[in-house]
Amino acid sequence: MPRSALVPSSLAREAEDKREATRKLGYVARAAAVFRLDRLVVFPDSAGEDGRFGDGFVATVLAYAATPPYLRKEAWGVRDELESVGVLPPLRVSPRTGSGSEGSGSLRQGIVTEVGPDGRVRVNCGMQHPVSLPVPPSMAVGEGERVTIRVSSERPLRAKLVDEPPPGFVVERGGLDAQLRRADAGLRVAASRFGTPLTVSRLDSTVESVDAAGGFTVVFGSPERGLPEILDVDAAAVGGTDATREANDAEPRGAGEDSDTHEPDGARFDLWLNTVPNQGSEVVRTEEAMFTTLAPLTMER
Repeated sequence: MPRSALVPSSLAREAEDKREATRKLGYVARAAAVFRLDRLVVFPDSAGEDGRFGDGFVATVLAYAATPPYLRKEAWGVRDELESVGVLPPLRVSPRTGSGSEGSGSLRQGIVTEVGPDGRVRVNCGMQHPVSLPVPPSMAVGEGERVTIRVSSERPLRAKLVDEPPPGFVVERGGLDAQLRRADAGLRVAASRFGTPLTVSRLDSTVESVDAAGGFTVVFGSPERGLPEILDVDAAAVGGTDATREANDAEPRGAGEDSDTHEPDGARFDLWLNTVPNQGSEVVRTEEAMFTTLAPLTMER
């Protein structure tokens, strides 16, 4: 069941320096890891960027954080954006394991360091030395490419290349509309203080809608610049005011159903949701909103 979150390129707009911006992005990455997201996408919000920590900085630091520690040096080298990555909290992503003769073992991410003429490649996957593995007929890999390896035994080493996503999440850059129109977007949720307040009575129907849609894509705003401002829509029209409460009290639509919800900039949301309805601070930071929103969306029924 795909799980995706979209964050704006203005995410670190209020940070005083690179260290603070990096630390903030580290907690965003932590939320993605804790709630087992598959994708973390940075969408453009050029009007909200401050010129220092924009699209490239945000995506690079998040992608670095998502890279296993044993691959970071080879994958990233030295970059200005990564000057303060020492403050990033460890993600400690749980390994994805399988069962049965063909699926046993744990998955690891690796980088192809050499392609041989005999259908084999050498892969750095965090072992003491790069390992030589045959390339399955269904796969084509090149030098520098990231691959997934299933390790069934470390002593003696038994491993193979597999065409599966590695543990953790991937970081991408993409337009908001295009991401929400993906076939695997699932329930499309806008996280906003102007959305419909999440209550105990609404929780069950929300989780049911996520199950029915086969996953979710949730979109977040940036500090002091929420989604209505980013999308240039009227905050009073997105679900949390008295004028629209009745329409949004209805259960969110599941997969395959039509929706009459508001469509800002052509991007259709199935639900505008406020997961901190009685917030005691004037501003809930994006990394805080991620934890409060992803927790109910990932609950099991």
